Amino acid sequence: MDSSHAVRVDAATLRRAAPRDAGAVADVLISSRRAAGDAIPPAVHPDAETREWVRTVVVPAWEVWLAEDTEGRPLGVLVLDGDWVDQLYIEPASTGMGLGSRLIQLAKSRRPDGLQLWTFASNTAAQRFYLRHGFVVAETTDGSGNEEQAPDIRFVWPGP
Repeated sequence: MDSSHAVRVDAATLRRAAPRDAGAVADVLISSRRAAGDAIPPAVHPDAETREWVRTVVVPAWEVWLAEDTEGRPLGVLVLDGDWVDQLYIEPASTGMGLGSRLIQLAKSRRPDGLQLWTFASNTAAQRFYLRHGFVVAETTDGSGNEEQAPDIRFVWPGP
């Protein structure tokens, strides 16, 4: 990765997503999930359906934060639904540079009484990330309750 990309990530702006940002939000979710390989089960919805869901449900109804570089390119997305971190995805070229940590800190500041989230049991990198950020395992499942039918783990951050 070139140093100019690292500078863009360090200077990333975090802002609330607006309806016009739905395409960028969906792009980050789709590309990040696709790049995760075997760490995340394949998406059960086609890209067009995901884009429609983001446009009609996610952006209008939930608290959506978009991380952008200095040129306005999307680098990451945080979606909060009540005390749930519903989505936290970083563009594949920008992972491992602290942007996810910035977004989870934002989530904690927005929900100081606690947060919870699901991650797939196969996503060990995400598990390490959440444990590093003070989350603890609250529940594990066989996956029968999610669309992917893949084992998952519910993490909680109880607040300060």
